This record gives sequence, structure tokens and C-alpha cells, in this order.
Amino acid sequence: MTIEFDDVDVLTFDCYGTLIDWEAGLLAALRPILGRGGTSPTDDDLLEAYAAVEAELQAGPYRRYRDVLAEGLRRLADAYAVALTPDQVEAFSRSVEDWPAFGDSADALRRLAHRFRLGVITNCDDDLFAASQRRLGVTFDWVISAEQVRSYKPSLRNFEVALERIGVPLERVLHVAQSLYHDHVPARTLGLRTAWIHRRHDRPGFGATPPASATPDLVVPSMAAFADLAVS
Repeated sequence: MTIEFDDVDVLTFDCYGTLIDWEAGLLAALRPILGRGGTSPTDDDLLEAYAAVEAELQAGPYRRYRDVLAEGLRRLADAYAVALTPDQVEAFSRSVEDWPAFGDSADALRRLAHRFRLGVITNCDDDLFAASQRRLGVTFDWVISAEQVRSYKPSLRNFEVALERIGVPLERVLHVAQSLYHDHVPARTLGLRTAWIHRRHDRPGFGATPPASATPDLVVPSMAAFADLAVS
């Protein structure tokens, strides 16, 4: 599978899971609350449980992402019979600000920005994403957030709004993302070409994203590998 990058003017990105290591961020925020060892869930079990809860919440009536996080934590705590304090819920709802960038993201984005215009389609609140954008060290040409659209991927609406704002023919846009469920399935439904940053290529399961099936146009293990191909 290959992409002819001379035919691409705009790269749109998912942020969390693709550029920001949301699994590491989630675990760092959840473990002090839900514990380690003994009868505590494994990392993968915890991520999969959270993925299911978050997907259910995001499919319902729109609420801010910080509120999705707060309610997601409450439901996980109930499932694992853990008592929560209001301070724990508040800290978890803002934990996005502390989620780390993958080590290759900032450099890859810097390299790509010399050749392409960059957009991001993110399941986040504007202010929380702003903290992540600072970590990435790049200013995107377009930011389309769930808060602006008032829906969450995998809703087609998030991608439709992005394409309306970008104003470039669909065939000149390439969507770059890790999550098959949130990104590749809806993007491919609309006819967008996609590149899969397969961050979990060396681990089983889907981690913090629900299981899904899609056929991307390109599969690479990292943003560094993607940038190597795109700007070669």
C-alpha cells in the first residue's frame, strides 16, 4: 500500500493516540486511583474497559470532553468498586493537559509542515487541546474539535465540517490517524484516503480504542516513518 504524496496538499490528523500518547496519559492518571497489582486490572484490561465506557458516552448527547472523562472515571470506579473523591474526578477531567506527546510527533510535524498544510480533527475541548498543541510545538492551519462540532468521532459530521472548512478537494486530503474505530472507518466512508499510524503494531489488542475494521491506504508504525515517506 502506497500514497502518491505529490497528489496531497493537506494532511489532517487525529491527535490523541496518534500524536499524543493518550494510553500513557490515561494510565498515569488512572493508576493512582485504581491501583496496581493484586486484584487490580492489567493495563490492557483497564484501557479496554475505559475505551468501551468512553465510546458509549461519546455516542450519546454531546457533553464536553472533560465531562466525558469525569463520567468515564465514575463508571470505571463503580465497576472496580473504588470510592472516588471530588478532587480525583476533577484532576482526571483535566489530565489531558499532562498527557505526553509521542517522542517522534513534534519533529515529524515540523518536517511535514514544510510541504503540506496541516489540520487536526480531535475529540477534545478547545482549551484542553491547546495544551496538547503546545506540547507538539506546531500551529495547525485548521483545528476542528468536538467542542466546535458538538459531536465526537466516529461521527461523520466531524469530518464533514473539517472538509467544509479546509475547502480543498477531498482527493487532495490525506487523513492520518491511529484509531481504526474513531478515524479510519468514518474517513473511508466519506471517500478520504487514510494513513494508519499503527502505534500498537508490536502489541496485541486495540488498547484504548474500541475494536474496528478498516483498510487504510498506507500503514506505518510511527509518525517518524510516515514523515520519512511523505517528505522523501
